[in-house]
Amino acid sequence: MHRALRAIAAITALCTASASSLAADRGEDESIATGPANLIVVLRETPGANKTDEALVPFGTISARGEDGREFSFEASWFQYLGDMHLRLVFDGDRQVQSATPEDLERLHLSPEQALARAVANLRDRYGAPVAEPWTGGLMQVHGDAPALDSSYFLDRAFWLEQQRRSPAGLVVAVPERGGLVFARADDESAIATLRFSAAALYAGGEATRISSGLYLFRDGHWSVFQAPQKLEADESARAPQ
Repeated sequence: MHRALRAIAAITALCTASASSLAADRGEDESIATGPANLIVVLRETPGANKTDEALVPFGTISARGEDGREFSFEASWFQYLGDMHLRLVFDGDRQVQSATPEDLERLHLSPEQALARAVANLRDRYGAPVAEPWTGGLMQVHGDAPALDSSYFLDRAFWLEQQRRSPAGLVVAVPERGGLVFARADDESAIATLRFSAAALYAGGEATRISSGLYLFRDGHWSVFQAPQKLEADESARAPQ
């Protein structure tokens, strides 16, 4: 019961923290085109969650408190995804992004799954196809041309299918921060041990840009939780990503 209450508190804190960044997401200082060619996707942390399947589950109506203390509600195309991660469909601008709403997806005649596929394709077009390069201890690091969006390539299924052809046993993947996406072969125990250590260090050191404390397995074209994310402690219940 206490664990469930802490998880609820974390979700509330996530929404409240998001309120301060929602002005930027809305593009108040920049006019952002809201057509399908501008859709991209970002991953963010849901502290304390551990969703075991990768189906998209919408947040629904979110209540938040602004910096001035006033409460308000909003809907955005944010979806619980896997483990302690959720994804946000956003429109990309020159300096900032604007959260897509359910009405935006309806206007564009896109289901959430179709919008995600389009967002990943746009990510490739704008910021390059993901590249996997040797890192350390048998690990591979994934990146594109925009480091802050490297974590979004976790959602590029075509890329992971290509990587799995070289590793039929599957891939163990960590996405500890926005600029960090690292993986090991699932049959390389030494590399997985290095991955556990490296991912934990990156997650601990990137408080403002954390994505996930878990590890994930990609095999047979699907994602699953390989190592469960950290459980929330009582003093962490107010922590949330920006």
